Parts: sequence; structure tokens; C-alpha cells
Amino acid sequence: MNVNVIDVGAPDTMQPLTCGRKLIDIPVAGVSIGNHLRWFFGDSSSSTSGELSIRADLWPSSELALRIRRFSENMVVCNPEGIEMLRLTVNDSNTWEEIALDATSLHLRYPWDILAMCEQVVANIEKNRFDGTVREGVTIDGVLWVGRGSVILPGVYIEGKVIIGENCKIGPNCYLRGNTYIGDNCHVGQAVEIKNSMLMNKVSAGHLSYLGDSIVAENTNLGAGTITANLRHDGKNHRSSVNGMLVDSGRRKFGTVIGECVHTGIHTTIYPGRKLWPGISTVPGEIVTKDIVSDLV
Repeated sequence: MNVNVIDVGAPDTMQPLTCGRKLIDIPVAGVSIGNHLRWFFGDSSSSTSGELSIRADLWPSSELALRIRRFSENMVVCNPEGIEMLRLTVNDSNTWEEIALDATSLHLRYPWDILAMCEQVVANIEKNRFDGTVREGVTIDGVLWVGRGSVILPGVYIEGKVIIGENCKIGPNCYLRGNTYIGDNCHVGQAVEIKNSMLMNKVSAGHLSYLGDSIVAENTNLGAGTITANLRHDGKNHRSSVNGMLVDSGRRKFGTVIGECVHTGIHTTIYPGRKLWPGISTVPGEIVTKDIVSDLV
């Protein structure tokens, strides 16, 4: 199948992840959204020939993807607002069957949608793969992928499905759980817990920190004792500020979204759903109660 991924630009609702790049280029579990879609539909397992045009802000459910792969007629999929999300052309009849976007497909509008996409991608790994070194004393209660040049030190506990990129140093004595992705050239050190999160390349969390249900972009350093809160006391869904409006994330557990080249001071505490723009620094002991927007953006 010929796959054309439609560039939707850099929507401001996706900031801080789109402050310096387009949505199509955001790396999710180490692969850009555009390439995820091209590889997903462009491989040889599809029984459908023809041309697929799909917006970069659509991550189809497994059910919709299967339907696309097997469909023998032209089809158009629109979201509830009537926006055309994909068009499949398999013949020259000039007629298309219109299909409503299903509720389990992701319309990638906000940063937490990227987190949900990453969860799905990581959840697909099925067996261990060690291209790096896993030292004696590491416990794997789940599935672990380790990239070339990476070292997993004693005392690391893996629970769930975790992908670790190339040239990383993980441990000693840290806890990785949920569907977690850690990019290339990352350092996760002593007494650090990472749960259901996505770390892009060159992220360091060296000591005594907690990241839960969060995204951290490239070249970011988390000072010792940096803690993200991810649960409201009342158990309700988290809301996050988008263009001055509070938007329901639909998530009961949601931590933070941190842009690239951020430095947090030691003992920084980040409230749930708060975001830090690229280039931001916090001082030791700072409590982040609202989004911190860079003057450079």
C-alpha cells in the first residue's frame, strides 16, 4: 500500500512538544509519528493495494487498522467534527464509503494523547530482546528490550513492558514499570522510579526521583529528588491548561510534560498535568503549580 502521511504542522495544543518541531516529527518510542504510520500501513502484511492518505494526528485503533488493511473499496474516515482523517483509494470508481472514526482511535491533539500512543506501542512487545548488557541481579517481571551499548546494573527491577534505547546506563537500584520507553543515551540512576512514561534521547534522572505517566523531551536533566505527582486526592481526571483553558485529559493518572533542554533543581516538585517549556530551569525546592512557559517560544 502507498502511504501518504499528511503534515498537520505544529499545533499549539500539543505544546511544549511542538515548540521546536512539527507533530509528524515527534518521536514516540524512538520513531517519528510519520514513520510509525508509514511502516504500520506500508508493510507487506496488508492485503489492500492502492493509496492511503492519513493525517499525522491520527493513530488508528487496531480494529480500524485491520479494516483498512482488508478493505476492498474506497473509504473515508471522519472524526465527530467532520474532519477527514484518512482516505483510502483502491479503485477509480470516484465513490467512497464514509466511516465514522471509532472511539478507541486516538486523535492526537494534546500531549497526553502522545503518552497514550506510546503506551500502545510499548505494549506490543512480546518477548525479551537484549542487544546490550543485563548484569546479574536485575529482576525482570515482564518484558524488556535493551538497545546496543546499554548496561542494566544490579538492583534494577523491571515490572511490565519496558524499552530501553542504545548507550544507556540504568541503575543501580531503580524501578521501571508500566509501559515505559527510555530513549538513547539516557541515564536513570540510584533510587529512581519511572512508571508508564516516555523519555526521549539524552535524558538524565540520576538520583532519588519519581516520574509517573509523564513525557520528558531530549537533553533534559532532572535534579536529585525531582518528583512528579500524578494522582488527584479526589481521584477525578486531571485537567491541564491549553491556551488558557482547562482541558480534561481523560486520565486519572497524569504527571508532567517537559520540553527539551530543561533543568530541574534538586527537590523540584511538579503538580499533576503541569508542563515545562523548552529551556526552562527550576531552582532547588521549587514547587511547580502551573505551566512554565519559556520566553524563547
